[in-house]
Amino acid sequence: EGRRATLASALELEGTVLREGRLTQFVANNLERRIRLSGAPRGEPPPAGGGGSSIPAIDPGALQDVVALAGQVAAQVDELLRNVHCGLQALTALSVGCIQTYRDGVESLGEAADLSIRAMYALVARCEELDRAMQPVPALAKRIRDMKGTLERLEGLCK
Repeated sequence: EGRRATLASALELEGTVLREGRLTQFVANNLERRIRLSGAPRGEPPPAGGGGSSIPAIDPGALQDVVALAGQVAAQVDELLRNVHCGLQALTALSVGCIQTYRDGVESLGEAADLSIRAMYALVARCEELDRAMQPVPALAKRIRDMKGTLERLEGLCK
């Protein structure tokens, strides 16, 4: 902890230290001058007052390499985007197919439920008709029992 405090106070002498939770940021004073000094060959005196240009010349071969690599990255990004586009189209088509299948299933289920309800009402109506048609049966059964009893008495008299 003491070492951290010493390091932080040393950094504060060289620039600005910002702390946000566990994150510490450091911005150096005279950053441009420090960059120029870091690029200067060893043993060569630093430019006075930060003026003048001590930035080394750009290597054209390195620049061409960067351009070629940027082109390759762009081509790979294009290919990636094409693949993502194709994948999204396939997923969208699959989703549409699933939704249409679901819709068709719901429609056919609705039609089947409607037909079943109609068939049930027709069955109930037929049962009511049958019940009305069967109302005379108990009276007819009573008459048959009476006739059977009369026949048995007649049979008993004939013997």
